[in-house]
Amino acid sequence: MYAIFETGGKQYKVSEGDVIRVEKLNVEEGDTVTFDRVLLVNRSGKVSAGTPVVEGARIEAKVLEQGKGPKILVFKYKSKVQYRKRKGHRQPFTRVQIEKIVV
Repeated sequence: MYAIFETGGKQYKVSEGDVIRVEKLNVEEGDTVTFDRVLLVNRSGKVSAGTPVVEGARIEAKVLEQGKGPKILVFKYKSKVQYRKRKGHRQPFTRVQIEKIVV
């Protein structure tokens, strides 16, 4: 059984027991979070697709970690005018473990 859900403007394909990184959620480590925007559910070959979401479907997950990704360097440069700007960015994320897919 697997499901496709949406959070943070991105879509994820998950099964029970998977550990994934999603955009930062405002929850504490160890808490349970529920994803309601389930777009598709596949139960042993029987596919339920939503328009846009599957009614009554949800995904329950446990928050394992809050963290930041690797540093990305942004460098702006214009030739012949001595213009250089350097900036770094670390994208925050939440690592969750999928516990249950409820249909």
